[in-house]
Amino acid sequence: MYRWLKGKWVWLVIAVAAIGGLYLSQTLRQDALPPGIASGNGRVEAVSIDISTRTGGRITEILVGEGENVTAGQALARMDIQQLEAQMREARAQLQRGEIAKTVAETGVTQRESEHAASLAVAAQRKTELEAAERRLSRSQQLADRSAVAQQTLDDDRARTDGARAALDAAHAQVAAAEAGIATARAQIIDAEAAVDAAGATIERIQAEIDDSTLRAPRAGRVQYRVAQPGEVVAGGGRVLNLIDLDDVYMTFFLPTAEAGRLALGAEARIVLDTAPGVAIPAEVSFLSDVAQFTPRTVETAEERQDMMFRVRVRVAPELLRRYAEYVKPGLPGVAYVRIDPAAEWPEALRSELLE
Repeated sequence: MYRWLKGKWVWLVIAVAAIGGLYLSQTLRQDALPPGIASGNGRVEAVSIDISTRTGGRITEILVGEGENVTAGQALARMDIQQLEAQMREARAQLQRGEIAKTVAETGVTQRESEHAASLAVAAQRKTELEAAERRLSRSQQLADRSAVAQQTLDDDRARTDGARAALDAAHAQVAAAEAGIATARAQIIDAEAAVDAAGATIERIQAEIDDSTLRAPRAGRVQYRVAQPGEVVAGGGRVLNLIDLDDVYMTFFLPTAEAGRLALGAEARIVLDTAPGVAIPAEVSFLSDVAQFTPRTVETAEERQDMMFRVRVRVAPELLRRYAEYVKPGLPGVAYVRIDPAAEWPEALRSELLE
């Protein structure tokens, strides 16, 4: 029993010593910073981009591996497009059918216009014949009144006039029918053009889906991990790959009220990673929360207000990231240092030579 208690106390003493050492080292590190410089612990983060499918389908191949750097527009994966290709052939056939129908309708308009011209000529001829028959009838009427011609002649002229009038009416009906035929043929052209436009729009839509079946990188970055594998069927909007944007890397940390209140957006910063303690990475403050992240339940005293913490984000310059892209690894822990006083000088350990 005594040995067990003795061992327990030894471990307790070791734990207390470790905690005290950690606290002392943190205190010394804070005390070592010159006035106007503040710091906080954080991890390197980068903007994450999901590469997803627009429509559901089967993945035929994935062209990149995890950890591979890619450029904007680079093909990353391809989806099965057999069904889309069949739909494309069908749409092209519909387009061809519509174009043929348009040609036939245009020919029909030409034919109906010719028939209309012919009917107008016939109507003009029938009008001339009616006028001649009416003049003949008028003369016969005058002669019949004087008993200069037989009654039969007068009746024949009257019948001839009626026949010419009926023929003219029939010619006018033919003209109207020809005009209606022209209108119908022109409507058929409009219908055929609409069918052609619809088929063309269908082809454009299918072509867009075919283009979207090749998943491309929206911007330069690095493949973080695969979500799906070749041969799998994914739904519309299903994720296939995940990228990180190497031009948007930052670290988030927290500062107390007194220091956050003096910090300005765009202020100079430095990031020192645990994996490279001798390298100070230049950065700048890109975000400062206007709401405290850690707030006591009741803020009644000045001391409690000083305990409030505000989230801060420092962003690494994109041109620097492009030069050292292979070293960018999200998740690495480190310390962010910010200059809350523009006149403060960086200590020697935080003067970066990366931009030189």
